[in-house]
Amino acid sequence: MSKPSICLPLIDLSTTDRASTAKSIRQACVEHGFFYLINHGINDFVISSMLRESKKLFDLPLSEKMKLERGKNNRGYTPPYAETLDPSSKFKESLPVWRETMESYYENFMNVGSKLISLIALALNLDENFFTKIGALDSPMAFLRLLHYPGEISESDKGNYGASAHSDYGMITLLVTDGVPGLQICREKDKYPQLWEDVRHVEGALIVNIGDMMERWTNCTFRSTLHRVMAVGEERYSAAFFLDPNYECVVECLESCCSETSPPRFPPIKSGDYLNERFRLTYGY
Repeated sequence: MSKPSICLPLIDLSTTDRASTAKSIRQACVEHGFFYLINHGINDFVISSMLRESKKLFDLPLSEKMKLERGKNNRGYTPPYAETLDPSSKFKESLPVWRETMESYYENFMNVGSKLISLIALALNLDENFFTKIGALDSPMAFLRLLHYPGEISESDKGNYGASAHSDYGMITLLVTDGVPGLQICREKDKYPQLWEDVRHVEGALIVNIGDMMERWTNCTFRSTLHRVMAVGEERYSAAFFLDPNYECVVECLESCCSETSPPRFPPIKSGDYLNERFRLTYGY
């Protein structure tokens, strides 16, 4: 069941009133689990270069892409939709500026992600350096995943999904798309029938969403929202930057998110152990 498209809350990363920005982030994370991030400081050239190199990658022959098939480290190529999780240099001959472009993109998004995490801490009524102090951003597990959704759809495939309904596993995700529609969210994942809303494209904005780990950390104060990508009959390129805590960082209910009437719903767990278990259940190893 779908309804007209939704315009998510707009969060301006350049605003100097950090308290007001944090308040807006809190409202967005409680009500939607998704928001647009504008004035983030990443110029159009960096993003367009990444999308251009991404297209070059997916245009390579399947035999070339399969040389980097995804392994148990969750890095590499996965057909028919590729998930390149590492700014690798293994495409050096076919894609000469691959590494330079992806490393630049990665570094830009690490910078934005770090700024955003400090605002999320304020949104949770914590010290803005809380996540830094507990070591979450010391060698964080950050992954870049490039995605391509083919445009050709047969009659039998109509109504299928480019990506089926899911929530992200980790802390936060920063998404860039090429403007082709298809992304939908379901804000009430436990209600049936599920109501899906199309996410509009906002030129120049990043789409940010909360992952399951942050939902767990906040005792479900922040929501990790179901989302999917519908096949729309047009090629679609996107890039998801997953910013997850250091492997050894302990994820336990934040004091600001629990009380006598709202006790912790989940036991403490190391970030790495949590993610590995989620990957194991997903990929069956």
